[in-house]
Amino acid sequence: MPKIFFYPHKILLPFGAVISAKPGQSILNVALENHINIEHACEQSCACCTCHCIIRKGFNSLSICLENEEDLLDKAWGLEKYSRLACQAKLGEEDIEVEIPIYNLHQKIE
Repeated sequence: MPKIFFYPHKILLPFGAVISAKPGQSILNVALENHINIEHACEQSCACCTCHCIIRKGFNSLSICLENEEDLLDKAWGLEKYSRLACQAKLGEEDIEVEIPIYNLHQKIE
């Protein structure tokens, strides 16, 4: 069973978290089930980029990034090489490390 290591986030998760999950679950669903309220304005329909996250370890173990997700990621603030939408990235068999940006398309937290 893979683990997700969530980096500390100033507002959502001040101390970070380590959560066990089942392969095939999305990062967003795992987060929400564990009271980590990552914004997801489109209710997981892959129509926005508010659930943008950065995969710091284990990127290649996730499901492939489809064209629709890639198009939306182009609009994400702070886009990086290993950015994904938490609603679309599904876990594989390996542990991953996830950073939730301090900002998204709708807000910037100072």
